[in-house]
Amino acid sequence: MSSPWSRAMEKAKRRADTALDRAKSSSAAASSRLRNDVLHTPAVRAMLPFVNGGLAGMTATTVIQPIDMVKVRLQLAGEGARSGPRPSALSVTRKIIASGKVMDLYTGLSAGLLRQAVYTTARLGFFDSFMTALGTRATAQGRSVGFADRAAAGLTAGGLAALVGNPADLALIRMQSDGLKPAAQRAHYRSVIDALARIARSEGVLALWAGAFPTVVRAMALNFGQLAFFSEAKQQLRARTEWSGRAQTLAASGIAGFFASFFSLPFDFVKTRLQRQTRAPDGSLPYKSMMDCFRKVAKDEGLLRFYRGFSTYYVRIAPHAMVTLIVADYLGFITR
Repeated sequence: MSSPWSRAMEKAKRRADTALDRAKSSSAAASSRLRNDVLHTPAVRAMLPFVNGGLAGMTATTVIQPIDMVKVRLQLAGEGARSGPRPSALSVTRKIIASGKVMDLYTGLSAGLLRQAVYTTARLGFFDSFMTALGTRATAQGRSVGFADRAAAGLTAGGLAALVGNPADLALIRMQSDGLKPAAQRAHYRSVIDALARIARSEGVLALWAGAFPTVVRAMALNFGQLAFFSEAKQQLRARTEWSGRAQTLAASGIAGFFASFFSLPFDFVKTRLQRQTRAPDGSLPYKSMMDCFRKVAKDEGLLRFYRGFSTYYVRIAPHAMVTLIVADYLGFITR
């Protein structure tokens, strides 16, 4: 039989446990309210699509950077020649590793991350903002958002973001193609900041926007294929299948990756050629404009050259789209 002292101790312990549980519950509720209050302020709600987009794009770029490096080297191989050896993604990868280190595949990562911090932050942020506005307008008109609305949002968001992110994109191409030059002509850029500063100093600030027009056109084509088709495919899969949300996102991003690759690769090819070119001793450039590049490549190398490396490009675009869109979806879910 327990003593009065034991019963009193047991009673006091139960009271202390109850008080502690209540304190924990109250603290968690207060923390949740504070988090929700902060996340739902107008300023934070306006910034979240841009922040989530940038984080998603930087995550994807870190994963996909080696494939992008191989893609650029494939596009620059055999420049100006219709015939000759046809490198493959495997041979290019083997050559990069044999001539240096495995980490050479990550050359230009700093530029790639800066590009995503600017470009993907802007394009996904703009797209989400445009879609919200279009959704509000469609609801007021008594209809649902259609494919034409998604296409317009994707094209506009891609074009605006590409214009802002062109300097980082140019620095990325210069850093990745530097290893193709003779040893005496290599710039040996130390980082993206070093590349941007040296290009601006030696070629002028406006040189940072070299290839801006094909970059913008390529981004519009890519975003039309990626964002518009992702949104449309996800809606169709949601309506026509009973797949889980994760399966729908994976399938929709794979579909979007194919269409993004198909529409944008010719423009990506020309963009790479224009941004890689440097002036000859007489001040001339190999290509005068986007159309001049299209014309010369078609004449000297053949039309199919624009789709060289399509499989590598798709393998780069599709996983990048999948990682970006899945991470953006997840970040959007936890910050609702």
